[in-house]
Amino acid sequence: MAATEIQTNSPDLWLDQWPWPDAGSHKHKRGHLGCVTGSAASTGAARLAARAGLRIGAGLVTLLSPPSATLVNASVSTAVMVKPFSSVEDLTELAESCSCALIGPAAGVKAQTRDNTLILLESADSCVLDADALTVFSDAPEDLFSQITKPVVLTPHEGEFKRIFPDFLNQHTREKAVRLAAKESNAIVILKGAETLIAAPDGRLVRNTHASPFLATAGSGDVLAGLTGGLMAQGMDAFLAACAACWTHGELGLRLGPGLISEDLPDALPALLKEFYATRS
Repeated sequence: MAATEIQTNSPDLWLDQWPWPDAGSHKHKRGHLGCVTGSAASTGAARLAARAGLRIGAGLVTLLSPPSATLVNASVSTAVMVKPFSSVEDLTELAESCSCALIGPAAGVKAQTRDNTLILLESADSCVLDADALTVFSDAPEDLFSQITKPVVLTPHEGEFKRIFPDFLNQHTREKAVRLAAKESNAIVILKGAETLIAAPDGRLVRNTHASPFLATAGSGDVLAGLTGGLMAQGMDAFLAACAACWTHGELGLRLGPGLISEDLPDALPALLKEFYATRS
């Protein structure tokens, strides 16, 4: 793909790399996604992401929970596990078992979120950073970028993008801005919007317009982050996982249409996944 080329997102780009299980698969082989939750009153966003990650195929999904939120998380979780952490050592140990870790949804713009993000970047095999995990670095984004040495996907909407890449959208087109952001951060960047752009540090750029306006609802972005993390947890290439998650998210929105809420999206996945599965060679 040429540095100036922009591809249109479609299953043709990534479906042959979908991480399907085989006859010898078991839950541990299918990857472990860890999702850091917010405090007791702010757990829903991470739970949406966790459910999406589980639905899209991660063999294990764990809510990494502050002690204050553990009872809340445990009371509404079944297949998604809950593990509390109360120290750097606790979170480091939990993250080391994660093939992908996700942080940001309702995590809170506070020092603890900043510290937790840096721990995950060091300890997990790969990461998805969303929402508050981006905003918390708005005063010093280089502190975040300097720690990105593994596969990482950033999932900002335009407001969050401007906080960590403050001049790019003012000085450049969206396409050039997101390419520069991916190069500067050394991460895959999903710039969300009516036209979502997915950029890689090497210059690859994919445009996603396959979506529904009814995805403009609370929690939709958390589901997208969970879909991305669930695919990465299974070992899918981070750029392809980001592209696949965006198209799949958009397709679910189109199928559900008016009246959809974010809780509907993960539970609509099985029908779509069966269609994907039927095309495998």
